[in-house]
Amino acid sequence: MTKASASLPQELIDRSIYRRGTLAVFDRIEPKKTALMVIDMQNAWLVPGAPFHTPPTLTIVPAINRLVEALRSRGGLVAWFRHTTGAPGTDTYWGHYFENFVSADKRGEAIEALLEGRPTHDVYSGFDIRAEDLVLPKYRFSAFLKNTVDVEKLFRERGIDTVIVVGTATNVGCESTIRDAMMLDFKTFMPHDAVVAAYEDGHLASMRSVMQTFADVRPVDELIGIMGE
Repeated sequence: MTKASASLPQELIDRSIYRRGTLAVFDRIEPKKTALMVIDMQNAWLVPGAPFHTPPTLTIVPAINRLVEALRSRGGLVAWFRHTTGAPGTDTYWGHYFENFVSADKRGEAIEALLEGRPTHDVYSGFDIRAEDLVLPKYRFSAFLKNTVDVEKLFRERGIDTVIVVGTATNVGCESTIRDAMMLDFKTFMPHDAVVAAYEDGHLASMRSVMQTFADVRPVDELIGIMGE
């Protein structure tokens, strides 16, 4: 298991700088045009004994809360995405995934944990969700793909042109979402100390791809430092 990285290996930083000439991609975050996308920080991942329990997820809760407070206090949008499935046989059941990539002995428990209304489906209680926030479903690893909510349209209608992606897992839901966001022409940030994977190699492999091509990757405190008012 791993925990959120306080720093990144110099080799990853050097590769990113070699590719584009600088580590930072953007010099400013305009809060009122920015959405913080919190991915899969649900009881199913954070509570001991839950089907997807991944202890490292607890290590990024304080960093996410700092970002939530900083962006919300400046008029930005906070969106909590809950990985969701319908029951087998419904339109929102992802049969291709559950029936091919989840073993039969674990499938029922995994589906049950992600059904609307189950305690495991809820966002972890360590977060402060406000009435002005969005709480949205996510039926694929990417929040933008095959969702019942058109997330791109929703953001565009609110004047959002920038997204910050945080949560779990770095190399699954977070990377899938940041890739789509960048290819949809949003300005993209993914702070390396507010995303986490079950294992360090998965986290760093994802960081390598995201840093080189898909997002501005810096620590949370640096992102707060470039937020306007």
